[in-house]
Amino acid sequence: MSSIDSVVIAADDPLAHDVAALLATHLAFARAVTAADDVHALPTDELAGADVAFFSARVDGAVVGIGALKHLDGDHVEIKSMHTAASARGRGVGRAMVQHLVDTAREHGCRRVSLETGSMTAFAPARALYAAAGFEECDSFGDYGASPERVCMTLVLSTSPT
Repeated sequence: MSSIDSVVIAADDPLAHDVAALLATHLAFARAVTAADDVHALPTDELAGADVAFFSARVDGAVVGIGALKHLDGDHVEIKSMHTAASARGRGVGRAMVQHLVDTAREHGCRRVSLETGSMTAFAPARALYAAAGFEECDSFGDYGASPERVCMTLVLSTSPT
């Protein structure tokens, strides 16, 4: 597949119909491959909260990806609800979204970006994407406890772009 040159990533409303549809796909995927007590996707209404910055990736106006940053404390944010539409996978949408989220965190003075994802084979592409962006496995953070179903990753930021 070729890369998508015309992807536009911008703040968006997780309650918008087309965005909510991709969020529903994201949640259905998580629930299909993860034990119920290990699904930590935020409900749509929480993604619209004041402590979350939510973004969509669009090509020609169509939503092809989503991602969010949830503030954990003054200089630590967590990536939430990262998902690329099946039709756009392998074309750079996820990579562009991760870069946008990291750049946004840096611009807001954050020193650390972390995430939680599954340890199962279904999440291997996500883990590879994050590792390629410089994230490293770390101990559980926030409210996450240890679980064999979970991988936590983090990226320590400098405040100036590299």
